[in-house]
Parts: sequence; structure tokens; C-alpha cells
Amino acid sequence: MATIRRFRPEDAAATRDVFVQAVREGCAGRYSQAERLAWVPDPALTADWGPWLDRHLTLVAAEGLRITGFMMLERDGYLNMAFVCPDRMGTGLADRLYAALLDEARGLGLTRLTVLASRYAQGFFFRHGWRLAPEIREIGGQDLRNRPEDNPVNRAMALDRITPA
Repeated sequence: MATIRRFRPEDAAATRDVFVQAVREGCAGRYSQAERLAWVPDPALTADWGPWLDRHLTLVAAEGLRITGFMMLERDGYLNMAFVCPDRMGTGLADRLYAALLDEARGLGLTRLTVLASRYAQGFFFRHGWRLAPEIREIGGQDLRNRPEDNPVNRAMALDRITPA
């Protein structure tokens, strides 16, 4: 079973690998090759990847020495990254990561979370109480008003109640 813990700088390459695999392989049956390549044009680890994840609340799922998933929440409540390895999709790992991230968000006093959800990820978020939020015009510093509909990450969603009922 995976251990959920905070991101460490030495996790940078492994989290980048999870991201690339999740998009390029895990989404292969749901998005065209062109969409997947537009999403991740270069799989290489960039110098700013690790520091970027480290600046935010990033949780990783570790199975022994292997990182099998991660989620990153910006301080304003924007869920920027949520990915698991293709061989862990559908196993409940994303649910466990999400529950841990939600606990952290509550601890930070956040009352609303937002996400730009891919078409495939929307089902996950709907299951967890999220809703489409067409009223959101900007998210994560991105202006959504002129976003092309064929972009694989194209729907703003919000979770307005993150405290237990």
C-alpha cells in the first residue's frame, strides 16, 4: 500500500515521470496523440519543476522507493496537478491522495477549491462533489474566456464545501 507524504525535492524526477506517463500512456484511449503531445510537448525534467512543486502543497504516493502518484494544491485553493501512474489508475490511489489533500486544505482554512479538469478527470471530481463552474473566468493565472474548446484541459470546476457535512 502506498504511503501518502509531502513532496521532497528529490521527488522531482519521479513526479515528472508520473505526469508524463499519466498523460501520454494513461490517457491514450481518451485523447488523440496530438492532444497528448500538446499537453506534454516535452517530457524532460525542467530545472523549475521541483522548486515549483515544492513551493506549493504537494503530496506524493510512495510505494517503497517508487512514486506512483501526486497532487499539488496552490495556496489559493487551485488544484493544479492530480496524476497517478497508469498502472495505478482505478485502484483508489487517486482517492487516497485526494482525501489527504482535502485534509490539508481544511487545515489551511480553505473553503473553496478550483481546478481545470480534463475531460477524463471530470468524472473523478464529480464523484467527489465538485461542480462545473462556468462563472470562473480566471484560474491559476489563466484567462479562460478565449480558451479553445478542443483543449484537453478545458473545464473549470469548483468544490464550494470542503468541510465535512
